[in-house]
Amino acid sequence: MDRNSLIKTYCRWITDSKKGKEFLSLKEKSNKDCILWDSGCLVYMARPVQCSSFPFWESITASKQAWQIAATGCPGMNTGKLHSEKTIGLYIKERTSESIIVKQEGNQ
Repeated sequence: MDRNSLIKTYCRWITDSKKGKEFLSLKEKSNKDCILWDSGCLVYMARPVQCSSFPFWESITASKQAWQIAATGCPGMNTGKLHSEKTIGLYIKERTSESIIVKQEGNQ
């Protein structure tokens, strides 16, 4: 699949009001599941950092309240292996240092 078809089929543009820009993100189904989720991740071995770093996103780790809100929709949160603050920091660093596709003139 070529890049433009992949973006049109599996992605959407989201607005970051703090930065005043639009960024490319994976689409979600109506139930908020990732478009690439079907009883498991369809692209697990090649999943983007957006996925592999979940739930350790700045917006989710910002407060206990944000974490609990996210956990209500994710059965994997608050169970299993505990991650150290250092490990979580590495996930956040990886996500924030990832090359992000910013909408430019001519982007679909």
